[in-house]
Amino acid sequence: MGERIGIEVSIALADVAGMCDPDVIAAYPITPQTHIVEHLSELVADGHCDAEFIPVESEHAAMSTCCGSSAAGARTFTATSSQGLVLMNEIMFIAPALRLPIVMTVVNRSLSGPISIWNDHSDIMAQRDTGWISTFAENGQEAVDLLLHAFRVAEDKRLSMPMTVNLDGFILSHVIEPIIMPEKDEIARYLPDFEPIHRLDVDNPRLMGGVGIPDVYTEARFATDQIVRSSYDVIREGWDEFEQVFGRRYEPVETYEADGSDILFITMGGIGETCMTWIDGAREQGESVGSARIRLWRPFPEDDFKAAIAGAKVIIVLDRALSLGAAGNPVAQEIKGLLFNETNRPTVLEYVVGLGGRDVFPEDFQAMYDAAKQVLAGAEPPPPTVLQVRV
Repeated sequence: MGERIGIEVSIALADVAGMCDPDVIAAYPITPQTHIVEHLSELVADGHCDAEFIPVESEHAAMSTCCGSSAAGARTFTATSSQGLVLMNEIMFIAPALRLPIVMTVVNRSLSGPISIWNDHSDIMAQRDTGWISTFAENGQEAVDLLLHAFRVAEDKRLSMPMTVNLDGFILSHVIEPIIMPEKDEIARYLPDFEPIHRLDVDNPRLMGGVGIPDVYTEARFATDQIVRSSYDVIREGWDEFEQVFGRRYEPVETYEADGSDILFITMGGIGETCMTWIDGAREQGESVGSARIRLWRPFPEDDFKAAIAGAKVIIVLDRALSLGAAGNPVAQEIKGLLFNETNRPTVLEYVVGLGGRDVFPEDFQAMYDAAKQVLAGAEPPPPTVLQVRV
């Protein structure tokens, strides 16, 4: 078991990424992700990480470089945020189509405009259909653990697919937390040596990324979708093995005080811990309320989510991204679509909170809970609501 130390989460992620023995790190600095790749560049320069660090001219170039290095058979890592992730968008679709197991930490930050360097989930929600496997961390320990898990899953020969680990910008990335850092021998037991399922080789030429004429395009996209969906079992196996080596357990959806609760909050990311703190106070007052926290975003864990909310009468979905002009918002849309044909489904209340890094206070949770109680009493559900709008 590794030693628990106080360390900035970004620095811990860089240290762990370095201990995973990447061959290539290609990245461009962007707030609030910069500390990760900045520290990795120091580790490489000082000889603590035997990797090729490529300081590219943009995030588009970073992802292009990652695709090239991964296609050549190199264990590849990168990190980004916000507009940098959007700049990668064109190339992100290519990585899953070519089965390139790139691992990327996304330090979630709001998108422009207006310009904002603070946290919400609008950056990753703009990439939700690119085909990357995706998880969300609530705290620093989870971010470190999920990074190890990402390498394990992405490089599994049954998949060979790219994967993101999401963590809240500043709120999590720049905070010093007590983290149990893994030992090198533990990582060696958990993470096998990388053996790509295919690679570009000048001595054995092959085609990767050819044109998809109409006769093959549908089948190619269908195949990519199927491999993303099939990753669920590998993801679960990866968490089973993680528990065996490190002693910590993760699930696709985790609940808090959910048994017997009429009302559940649905969260992703760091706001889940804030919500649990509020729930403690509410339950001390006799309220029937709990939460379900989504850790696995893609593929969406449909059966796990249904089991987690079983018995709830009203669920309050907290989105941290706003789908402009849409009938709903990303996480709420996902859940409402999943539950549409279910009998005895709970009423779904949709809220957008914490945009652009705005703090979410106990009174905000109370307002959402009060609305849910009114629905339980027979009131009509409110429309999708952006909470905290000043008038």
